[in-house]
Amino acid sequence: MALKLNMLPPSVNNMSVRVFVRAAGLPHEEENVWGQTQADEYLSKYPAGLTPTIETDELPKGILGESCAIMMYLASREGRDDLYPTDLGRRAMVDGANFFTLSILYPLVARATYPRLSFAGYPGEVATSEASDEDKETARKAAEQALPARLDVYPKFYGTDKGFIGGGDSPTIADIRLAATLEFLAVADTPLPGWAKDYIERVESALGEAYSEPASDVRGYIAQVQGAAVA
Repeated sequence: MALKLNMLPPSVNNMSVRVFVRAAGLPHEEENVWGQTQADEYLSKYPAGLTPTIETDELPKGILGESCAIMMYLASREGRDDLYPTDLGRRAMVDGANFFTLSILYPLVARATYPRLSFAGYPGEVATSEASDEDKETARKAAEQALPARLDVYPKFYGTDKGFIGGGDSPTIADIRLAATLEFLAVADTPLPGWAKDYIERVESALGEAYSEPASDVRGYIAQVQGAAVA
C-alpha cells in the first residue's frame, strides 16, 4: 500500500504532516476526509476519529494518528536526520519543543481561536457548554491573554528568535509543528510577536512550496472566516 494521508485542509494539526511529507519528498496519496471521521468506516480503522492519520501496511495496525508521532515515525523510517536529529541532545530539544507545543501551547491556541474559526471545541470547554456568549468570550480572551508568556518560552529556550529548534541550519519536525500552530493566531486580537513573524517566514523560506502549499489552505480558510465576520 502506498502511503495514504487522511487530512482536513483548514487544520494546522493536519498542515504539519502535509508540510512534512512534502519536505521529505515522500510519495503519498492525500485524501480530504472532511465529514468522514465519525463514520463507521473511519472509526473502525482509527477509533479516535481524529486527523491527521497515515495508512501503510508497515504499521502494526495499518494506521497511525497524532501529527508529531507521524512525523517522528516517517523521519526515522526515512533516515531524515535533518528533519528529526539522531544526536540525542538535539533530538531532546526537538522532542521537548513538540511536547510543549502539544500539551501547553496548543490547548491555549485552540481556546483562543476555535470559536472564531467555527471549529468544534473540546468536551468540557466553556466554548462547548451552556454558558452565555459573554462568558464564552471571557474564556476565549483569558486563553488569548495567557499566550504571550507561553510563546516567550520558544525564543528564550528553543532559539526560535534566530534559528531552528534543535540547533541545525534547517527546520526540524518541531519547527514544522510550531510554525503551523502559529498560523491560527492570525485570528487572535493580540498581534504575533516580531520573532514569531520572522520565524514563520524563515521556516517557509527554508521549506518553500512544501510549506506554502499546505499553508495556503489554512490561510485561505482564515481569510474566508474573517471575510464572513466583516460582512
